[in-house]
Amino acid sequence: MWKRAKNSGPGVRQNFSLVHRYIQHFNEVSGNKSALIRRRSKTPGVMITQYEVSLPEGKSTPDFQSAPVPVTIKEGKLAVFKAMVRGDPKPEVSWRRAKGNISDKDKYQTKYEKSTGEYILEIHKVSAADTDTYKCCAVNEYGKAVCTATLSVADASTNPSDFRKLLRKSKAEQADGETDETFWDAMLDADTRDYERICSEFGVTDLYMVLKKLEEKKRQRMENKCKDGAIPSDENSTEKHNVNGVARTKDFSIKSVLQENTGLTQLDVEKLDLLQTALNQADSEEIKLLLTEFKLSNVDFVVKIQEIKAQEREDALFECLLTHPLPSITWMGKGSTLEDGEKYSITVSDHKLIHRLLIKDCMQLDKGIYSAVAGITSCNAWLVVEADSDPTPACKKKPRRTAVAGGAQIDLDKVAKEQQMKNQEEMEKILAAVKEKYDEGQLKGQSRSTNGGRDAGRDIGRDAEINAVTGLGKNAGAVKDKVDAAKAIALSEQTGSKGSKGKAKKNNSRRDGKASKSNVPGSVTKTGAMVDGPENEKSDQVDFDKVTDADEGEYSEESGDVSESNDNSRLKNGQESEGRIEVTDPDGNIVKSSRRSEQTKKVHWKHQTSERERDQNEQASDYEESDSDDNEEPTDEVKNPDLAKQRQQQAKADNELSECEEMDDATDSVKSKRRKRQGPLIEDLVIDPGVHFICGLSDVSAIISENAELTCKLSSGDCDGAWFRDGKKISPDDNFIITKDGAIHKLMIIRCTEEHSGKYRFEADGRKTEAMINVKDPPRFDCEDLSAFTEPVIVKVGHNAIFKLHFVGHEPIKIQWYREGDELHDDSNTKIERFASHSRLLLSRCQRKETGEIKIKLKNEHGFTEAISQLIVLDKPSSPLGPAEVVESSPTCIEFRWRPPKDDGGSPVINYIIERQQVGRNTWKKRGEIPGVPSFRDIDVEHGRKYCYRIRAVTAEGTSEVMETDDMQAGTLAFPGPPAPPKVVSAYDDCINLCWTSPINTGGSRILGYILEKRKKGSNLWTVVNAVDGLIKEKKYGVKDVVAGMEYEFRVTAINLSGPGESSNPSEFVFARDPKQPPGKVTGLKVTETSYTHLVLTWTKPEEKPGIQDEAKGYFVEIRQADCIEWSRCISIPIIMTSFSVKGLKSMEMYWVRVIAINDGGESAPEELANYVLAMPSPVRPKFTNHKMKSFVVVRAGNSVRITVHFEASPRPTIVWLKDNVPVAKRATISNSDGSSQLLIPSSERSDSGIYSILVKNLAGQETFSTEVRVTDDPKPPGLVELEENVPGTVTVMWEPSPDEKRDDRLHYTVSKLDSTKNTWTTVADRLFNNKVTVCNIMHGREYHFRVYAKNDIGISAHSESPTWGMEKKKQKFVVNIATMKDCDLRCAPTFIVPLKLRTAPKGYECYMSCAVKGDPTPRITWYRNHISLNTNTNYYISNTCGVCSMLILRVGPKDVGEYTITAENNLGRAESSTILSVRE
Repeated sequence: MWKRAKNSGPGVRQNFSLVHRYIQHFNEVSGNKSALIRRRSKTPGVMITQYEVSLPEGKSTPDFQSAPVPVTIKEGKLAVFKAMVRGDPKPEVSWRRAKGNISDKDKYQTKYEKSTGEYILEIHKVSAADTDTYKCCAVNEYGKAVCTATLSVADASTNPSDFRKLLRKSKAEQADGETDETFWDAMLDADTRDYERICSEFGVTDLYMVLKKLEEKKRQRMENKCKDGAIPSDENSTEKHNVNGVARTKDFSIKSVLQENTGLTQLDVEKLDLLQTALNQADSEEIKLLLTEFKLSNVDFVVKIQEIKAQEREDALFECLLTHPLPSITWMGKGSTLEDGEKYSITVSDHKLIHRLLIKDCMQLDKGIYSAVAGITSCNAWLVVEADSDPTPACKKKPRRTAVAGGAQIDLDKVAKEQQMKNQEEMEKILAAVKEKYDEGQLKGQSRSTNGGRDAGRDIGRDAEINAVTGLGKNAGAVKDKVDAAKAIALSEQTGSKGSKGKAKKNNSRRDGKASKSNVPGSVTKTGAMVDGPENEKSDQVDFDKVTDADEGEYSEESGDVSESNDNSRLKNGQESEGRIEVTDPDGNIVKSSRRSEQTKKVHWKHQTSERERDQNEQASDYEESDSDDNEEPTDEVKNPDLAKQRQQQAKADNELSECEEMDDATDSVKSKRRKRQGPLIEDLVIDPGVHFICGLSDVSAIISENAELTCKLSSGDCDGAWFRDGKKISPDDNFIITKDGAIHKLMIIRCTEEHSGKYRFEADGRKTEAMINVKDPPRFDCEDLSAFTEPVIVKVGHNAIFKLHFVGHEPIKIQWYREGDELHDDSNTKIERFASHSRLLLSRCQRKETGEIKIKLKNEHGFTEAISQLIVLDKPSSPLGPAEVVESSPTCIEFRWRPPKDDGGSPVINYIIERQQVGRNTWKKRGEIPGVPSFRDIDVEHGRKYCYRIRAVTAEGTSEVMETDDMQAGTLAFPGPPAPPKVVSAYDDCINLCWTSPINTGGSRILGYILEKRKKGSNLWTVVNAVDGLIKEKKYGVKDVVAGMEYEFRVTAINLSGPGESSNPSEFVFARDPKQPPGKVTGLKVTETSYTHLVLTWTKPEEKPGIQDEAKGYFVEIRQADCIEWSRCISIPIIMTSFSVKGLKSMEMYWVRVIAINDGGESAPEELANYVLAMPSPVRPKFTNHKMKSFVVVRAGNSVRITVHFEASPRPTIVWLKDNVPVAKRATISNSDGSSQLLIPSSERSDSGIYSILVKNLAGQETFSTEVRVTDDPKPPGLVELEENVPGTVTVMWEPSPDEKRDDRLHYTVSKLDSTKNTWTTVADRLFNNKVTVCNIMHGREYHFRVYAKNDIGISAHSESPTWGMEKKKQKFVVNIATMKDCDLRCAPTFIVPLKLRTAPKGYECYMSCAVKGDPTPRITWYRNHISLNTNTNYYISNTCGVCSMLILRVGPKDVGEYTITAENNLGRAESSTILSVRE
């Protein structure tokens, strides 16, 4: 990827690597100017494609300043995407989607907001089909930028049943889909504790779905067995398969989830204990999805973020308020997510309703759109950063301020408290509705307990579900209907499930003084023996009246479900006798027996709570007596294990039978199959849980010497408690104050010390709660000292400034001083003194630029604190700011103004001293002092004179430097501009009437009148029509001084107070004569030429008839299409020719044409063609225009076959290609265009050989051309060659044919001969189409060799060689006498055989010089330019090869112009050659 320059953008050229520049040079040399470069933008998610390697100066590719953000919105709402782009030239922005189009203009609307520079895509009434990825593309001529954003559409349904269907559907989609029967058989036969091991062995990860499917399979097995009339026995049937029993690490708690995700208060958590127990038996996965939906879909903005306008260097604060608590929301700025850090500070209120974003030290780069995203809801607002308009010097930094949204300010804390109250009221309504429906269900269950307890429970659950959903959620400002429905569904399902499993009975409440009876599994009888029930069902029992009646000061108890034979976790029958409880089966056998104790013990089952709740409250949930009873085992079960086993088997059989009966109840809603109770209920006692904590203690961090307070709240105000610290009881004294206000208990610690740190505990009625108090001693200031420190310190320039502040805190304390955010250290002008109780800062010789914020920061191990003051250094002001602006410049006065000094030195400007100098003189005259208003009016001026002024600003600290103005002239003359050319209204023999308009530029004063001039045609003299003293006041005039029949033109001049201005342009020539009659109709209108795009018309001038029709001066041509009724003129001004070419026609369209004549009298009647004109050329018979077309083409196999034919034909012909009179195969590509056609076979084969014909045909005729194409390859050599002598002196050469002979009818052979007396091969026969040839003139005693070649249109094959023919004569020994040679001296002086030539090279190109030199010994070569040696210059490439000397200059420039000399020198002499190099541009 190419490396981008650090500073990229408009006006900055990009630098690339050396390789990149080499590629650029290669592209320029080779003519390839396009090279795509892809790179990522600084804006996240944006990809930029650059079309050219180098961009012109000041140009840039498109880029996104702000990319569109993903949108999640409810169905039916309006979705909006916004983007901001930059680039030069300005990019064009388009939108599209990935899986569809946005052609529906009513649904998809694109806009451009000029005020903000935003490109907007609006999607109206979004639906699920609009969920997609949307792409925004910005393009200009140098590149494009692309980014994407997603649109997610949430279902807007609020029907609770719809939520449950969606949840079931989502869970079904997530199922593993295990089909292995071995796995399910192992799970059905295994114990509960082995589930995890079996799942890991089979590779199953979704344990939740496996457990649910396992329950279904067990129900199916029981149903099948019940149909057979058998009651199966399974020792594991009493175990309930749920998530809490198997996956201990995945324990689910509604209270913890709600408290963590929605920010509920401690009181809400206590009330949600009801929901925790009631929903324990529901599907935990389904509840999680419901809570997630509750969190995301119901959060909305009560107060949205608003637009903020901030000055540079200020802080900007965005605030929003939510309807429901959230621990955090997402803040986004200009398309990217913001994080808490040095630049951005993200805070949340304690109640998690108010969220704030603080942008520190705003700059122009921070300008843009900021968004707050909470769930699927979002809001956004602009941050506008304005330039600093305060004329403070650049070196002075303003005190940091925080800008907030404009308009009416909203008290967010007050609104947040109101929203909390609404949420609290809504929660109370939910709980009250649940209690009411539950009580109603218990009453119905009591009345119907003997007939249909299971059906009654189911009806109660259904009624509770319907009423809870429809009766809640009426408060528009609190929790939304969707959440209410979800909560009501969960509660109603729990109630319904209880009603479907057994009979319900409502006992008398506590106020009646009677003990209630229950047969709840896991409860304790009077004798202390526990009735059989699984351990994990303890937390499933719910007393709904405990929560609701506690607020009313009353308490009522309810009985649990009555045990029947169809309940797998309850006793079959119970019989109570004196001092003993016996439990029997249907046959009358005693299953369990235990004796009663004399004293009844209170037992409370503790609900399942999370570890976090135990750590926060540390509440005691049982009395000591209950704890001891919980650990007791039934004595009868220990003594008689067979009896316990029998009881388990009986409970298992009951469970299976119960499940079968439940299935029957589900399929038949009219009939209910029940088994009657065989014995009385076992009495049980439900005990008041006693006092418990509604709100426990919380950890407190206290500051030394300040007060600290611990507070908790009990459920009853009648209970007293005790406070403890580190295990020791606390008594009220001077340090501790203990108060009680009803159920609220408080402990106040007066003036905390380090000894007060520790663990504090409050105990009441056996319950306790603990918290830690940590006493810290951070650095802090005295209020009076801090108030004095914050006062600004004002000193004059050059003086010293002292800052001193006392403090207290735990030592050691780190002391740091800052000025405008920069830490100060000791130097020549700064001295810092640090002591145990105070610190002192001394700034020596202060300068004006040191004005700013002074901060002290103290830090120790317990915390840190800061204090801020201001340093103001006074100095004389800077000079006033120019340039001066002239307000008025008249002959009697000059008024101008200027800007105040940028730096007033810390003191306001009192006066300005004004001096004046007349241009051309050297003296300055004081005009006096004026108050601190930056404007001056000088009335002592002379008309036309120019003046210059000097201005000084005066403050209490001194006088500034001067500011000198430009020259100002008193009473400048301003003439009016030219009016528009006069227009002729009418013309007669004795008068011509004209009118005109006023000039646009009046010269700053009113127009006094006009001067009108005339000129005859052919003359250069303009004469005034009106007298100079008689100006024309109006903008019209009738010229009567004209000669009939003469032609005139006119112009007009405006006059204002300064004088006459510039004259207007002349009017059109007009004759002084009476009006004419319109001309007659043209004659002989016809079309002389047509084409696909134009047609040519000709006509005859209309006849002139005096008094009836006058001569035509011009003509208009009008056309209309055949399907249009309106005529349009082809020209805006009339033509004088009698022919015209109409252009811009559509091919093969029909047009109507007419011509209108015109003169000064008007227009004639139109003359129209009798028939329409078809936009097509005149018919032309096809003919071929390329006379160099080949009729025979040979192509090597594998190469492409390309036949191009050029022709002329009109209208456009039909083209047909044939091969051997058959249409060409599909593998041949045919390309047709106007005037040419091409046949292309990309990779040819031998089967493509044939005669290709093209047929060009239109209505004028047809033409055909044929080309024979032969596809072949290099031939293979012939076979074995044999020689035979039939006639002495001749040899017959025979060979086997080449394998290609059958496939190529043009293949022939060539025979060559080699004579032993000659060393060359000679061809003896060519173009042989047979396989033998007779060679004559064979000499005896010589040796011959023959070669046979196969040849075709492509080339020649390898040869096939014959055996040797004939005998070679014995050669006599040949002796050569070599004459002795004398040595020759070849040494010579250097001489140039070829000298240098004159050279003229283009600038930037290569230049090559060469010459030839000889000499022995080899001469030494030296090159010179302007008598300077070039042999050591690396810019010149010099070579010498065998006497050829050359020099190469890679890029010739002006610096290379001059005389070039080459010298050759050896010990015998010296030679040189010179030339002149010229460079042309």
